[in-house]
Order: sequence, then structure tokens, then C-alpha cells
Amino acid sequence: MTKGNKKGHAGLIIFILILVLVIGGGTGFYFYQRQQPRKAVENFLDSMKKMDFNTMESMIQSSDLTALDNADIRDAAYTDFFSEINKKMTYKITRNRFDIQNGTASVTAHITYIDGTNIYKATITEFLRQIVSNAYAGNQLTEEETQAKLASILNEQAKKVEKDVFSETDITYPVIKTDSGWKIVSLDDETVKIMSANFKSVEEEINNSLNNMDNEDSSGSSSNAPEASADDTLNLTTEKFTIKYTKHTITKDFAGNPCIMVYYDYTNNSSSASSAMVDVSLKAYQHGESCEAAIPENNDDAIDHFTAEIQPGQTVNVCQAFTLTDESNVTVQAQEAFSFDEDANARQILKVK
Repeated sequence: MTKGNKKGHAGLIIFILILVLVIGGGTGFYFYQRQQPRKAVENFLDSMKKMDFNTMESMIQSSDLTALDNADIRDAAYTDFFSEINKKMTYKITRNRFDIQNGTASVTAHITYIDGTNIYKATITEFLRQIVSNAYAGNQLTEEETQAKLASILNEQAKKVEKDVFSETDITYPVIKTDSGWKIVSLDDETVKIMSANFKSVEEEINNSLNNMDNEDSSGSSSNAPEASADDTLNLTTEKFTIKYTKHTITKDFAGNPCIMVYYDYTNNSSSASSAMVDVSLKAYQHGESCEAAIPENNDDAIDHFTAEIQPGQTVNVCQAFTLTDESNVTVQAQEAFSFDEDANARQILKVK
């Protein structure tokens, strides 16, 4: 091989090496850029787990986290609860659609997170029970005291859960390249739902619960009337209380109209003082329509026991009275007040004549 040929081969090899480096560099640049939106979403999700709002804000193009405030997530009163909930979240990036020319991407994450539905239901039930009890006792709580009580109950109920309940979802985050790096376009509702463990807002859930209870009390429709058999008995036991039917009598109310007086033993099963008024929801029905509460013409200690504060483990005989439209049988149904568990109830048919 001549000296000229050797130089030619050497030049070709150098050219090929340069070409490979250029192609490899271009490919490397592409794959490097492709990973940036993925890393942006991972950084965002990691900051969610840590409740690192500053980082979350920096990873969103609009820097707008207002939706978190609407769900009370950044409220200092609930920091302990939401921190405990969100640190248990896990995720996996499952898809990354990358457009290098437009500087955009769509990154999909499969997220597993705590479902706090049962915790919230128990919290609202206990909160409303305590608020009613405080109001009847004449204790006026300030807004700060009310919020502190709610936060305390929320933490207590979360600790009572023996096994965490998880939900799963897929979220596709639109990501865009900006002068300061890759950013998620905006904070979406599904992400807020995850961080709040399937909750809307503390105040909204309580208001909805109160509204639902008001609607149930005022509806009086036949669709809400329970059906009972001759073998059913008005006996019910929950974590809060036990009630056992003892008797019923027919008398007149203060206006001279007929009414039925329903007697039952109430036992406080909780660890704090309470009352039948706070714990028990007792309703009476005739012809499928709810009967209104009545005030009997004669006084009875059992009537006073309905509102009396009873110590844990104590049992008293309670009476509640209802108006009658005629002499047909009355169906009574009892369940835990403020409870979301409609299946936990007891009912009985009471003969009027």
C-alpha cells in the first residue's frame, strides 16, 4: 500500500469517526431533552409527597396553587393530617409523549394514594356530634377553636384506621419548555383530589352533610319511610351507644292532639359524656309519612333524660313523643345521629289501638 493510499484511509476513518460522533451527539441531545419533561413531573410528584409547596409552585408554569387552598391543604390546622396522608403516595411514570420541535410533552403517571373517605365520614360525624353537644351545653366556640377541634378529630380518626385504603388513578400532565426549564402547564383538579385524599374541603363537606340531613328531615316522602316486620325490635348498638325499646303509650300533646310516647333505655358506650339527643336519631311514620315531634301535656322524667348529659357506661330511660294523625300503627326507626351508615338502624311497628 502506497503512502498516498494510507493517508486516504486515515482521512476516511477520521471522517467516519466524526460522523458517528455528530450523529451520536445529536441522538444523545434528543434523549437528554426527552427526559427533561419526565424529570419535571417526577420532581413535581416528589414535592407533592413532601408537601413542599415552594417546589410545586416552581414546577407549574402559572405558579398558581390556589386550588390547594380551596381544599384546605395548605391550612396550618390540617398540616399534620395531610402530611401523613401524602407521604404514603407512590407513582410510576408510564408514558412520555415528547415533541422536541414544539417544546411540549405529555407525561402520564400512574398514582396510588390514600383514600380518606371513611376517615372524613367518621370525622364529620364526630365533629357534628360534639358541636351539637357543646351548643346545647351553652359553650360557644370561636372560629379558631372550632377549626382546632375539627383538626384534632381528623387526626384522631386517622389514627384509628387499622389499614390504609388506597385508590389508583392515571394523570397525564401537559408539560411545556420555558426559559426557566420544563414546567407543568397548570395544577389540575385530579392532583388536588389526590393530595386531599378524595376530599373537597372541610367546610364544604360539613355544609353538604348538614344540608343532606335537613333535606331528609323535611322531605317526609313515602320513599323515605322504612318497612318493618312484626319481628323487628327497636334495639340498636353502636360504638357510641346502645338503645333498647321498653314501651310506648298513647296520650295527648299540650294542644290536646293525640301523640305517641316511645320509651327506650339509652346507654352511653363512648369514653366521654353524651346524650340521646346528640347520639340517637329516632323517627316515627304513619301511612308512609313522617310524624312531627310532639310535646306531651304531662311531664315525664324520661323526656328530660333525652337531653340530659350521661356519663360513659351509664344507662337512663328516655322518651320521645310524636304526633298521630289517626289510630293506625306507627313504624319507628332509630339510627346513629349524623351517621353516613344508613344500614345501621333498628325499627319496630308500634300498635296505637
